[in-house]
Amino acid sequence: MRGRSGVVCGHLGVGALAASVLCASALRAGDDGAVGGAIRFEDASAQSGIDFTTTSGIDPSTQIVEVKGGGVALIDFDRDGDFDLFFPNGATLATPTRGPGARLFENLGGLKFRDATATSGLNHHAWSFGCAVGDVDADGFDDVYVACLGPDRLWRGQPGGRFVDGTAEAGLGVDDDWSTSAAFADLDADGDLDLYVTNYLKYDPAIPVAPAHFRGFQVLGGPRGLEPAPDRLHRNDGGRFVDVSQASGIRAARPSFGLNAVIADFTRDGRPDIFVGNDSMPNFLHENLGGLSFREVAGRAGCATTIDGASQATMGIAIGDVNGDSIPDLLTSVFSDDTNTLFVSRSSGGFDDASSRYGVGAPSRTFCGWAAAFADLDNDADEDLFVVNGHVYPQATRESMNSEYRQPKLLMVREGARFSRMRDDSQSWLSTPRCDRSAVFADLDGDGDIDAVITGLNEPVQVLRNLHDTPHDWVEVQLEDPTSPGNRRAIGARVELLQGGRSQTRWIGGGGPFQSTAWPVAHFGLGSPPAGKEPPMTIRVTWPDGTQTNHGVTRGERAQVRR
Repeated sequence: MRGRSGVVCGHLGVGALAASVLCASALRAGDDGAVGGAIRFEDASAQSGIDFTTTSGIDPSTQIVEVKGGGVALIDFDRDGDFDLFFPNGATLATPTRGPGARLFENLGGLKFRDATATSGLNHHAWSFGCAVGDVDADGFDDVYVACLGPDRLWRGQPGGRFVDGTAEAGLGVDDDWSTSAAFADLDADGDLDLYVTNYLKYDPAIPVAPAHFRGFQVLGGPRGLEPAPDRLHRNDGGRFVDVSQASGIRAARPSFGLNAVIADFTRDGRPDIFVGNDSMPNFLHENLGGLSFREVAGRAGCATTIDGASQATMGIAIGDVNGDSIPDLLTSVFSDDTNTLFVSRSSGGFDDASSRYGVGAPSRTFCGWAAAFADLDNDADEDLFVVNGHVYPQATRESMNSEYRQPKLLMVREGARFSRMRDDSQSWLSTPRCDRSAVFADLDGDGDIDAVITGLNEPVQVLRNLHDTPHDWVEVQLEDPTSPGNRRAIGARVELLQGGRSQTRWIGGGGPFQSTAWPVAHFGLGSPPAGKEPPMTIRVTWPDGTQTNHGVTRGERAQVRR
């Protein structure tokens, strides 16, 4: 695999309402156009109540199954209106089917959590990776699907904050694949949530994969040389799923090393499409043709490879609107010695690789990127970019591989038409290296700014509190569709904030930053109010079936928008 510069890359990878204005004192010169502390977080892990270290094999990793880490899901399991945290967790090669177990943490408010695993019934110990949340049986309780090494599991939410294993009843768990990620969405417009599952490769933990060589070092082997596993698509028939992978056209795509998927309307026809990030192989864009029929169009659409036709090791996927045309753009995070790719929508359809034009490429070259998200972290009316990083080879150093094993986070602040890397030595969470993998981004403490929860490879869970303290410079919109109880959070909807001829757009999508779930809330930063009378603000919702509704909102409002 080769990056934009032609350098050989690692074979394993496992708009806006206003321009961002930073005062001159915040700018700091650097070869990557770095800026100082425009955004501030604090590490609130110790006070959060989450004292949990994930398990994914042992250190140092020797097998490919050990290096992917595990995801995290946002789930309102107790139906109190805020979002709790579910961690599927992994295992080790010594006991691959019996790990320490999944963990569930109840959100108590104020960015504090309580371990609710013991009373939840979540007796889940499989080696697990990604997870997806949705009410698959339309009973009003969130369910969680877990992608595993071996048969996947569906845990059905019950009254009293409990779960039961509903895998067999739902017709799932019959495949013995290594599944990495999953995403729910109503793909056939029948009012319930269908399920897309990305599969990685054929792997038997009892048969070690032979090591490979990279830059003169013996390293763990894969994925090249191993057999990729095809993805799966399951149709929801009243809470029971039917495998329609073949009939839908999904299996017409070449089996690839799938790592992540996000679902949104990328082709602007009112139907949700599926973008899949593949490791060391071209990405997929499954265009929804209606009637649960798909065709793979990533090459034609310009998002299968980089601008020079190179396949990348795609891990994380972020959706945003960097060019302000209300069409989703895609950021993919990739392996080190390559650069993250920004696919920006064209008015004529498809995407352009605009990584260099927007400044997101060069600063990422020494990082091995995983979970990625666009989010307005400083509420200045444009979205910033947050990527977590960490290598897969324990031997990695800057001298040996131009990339360290443990790596700092990459936070890029939007400045006008470009993104600039933020550096701030006073914020230790930003500069402290970790071996991160997954993350979710949401206003978990209800103060109007976006916080982060990050998981790593055998790392303690990290909770970051956003310290943005300007009041009423935001609007948050949560959707509820009582006409479609199987998709009551309106996965697949587009939410626009309109004000004075300007707009911002967010998508309530399926999937997440990496092996995780996206926050099903549209958050808009507003910046400072104008000196005179502020124009009224309207939220325009395009619901999954194409119906549009308008709703007035005000600064600092957490709006519950019902259809």
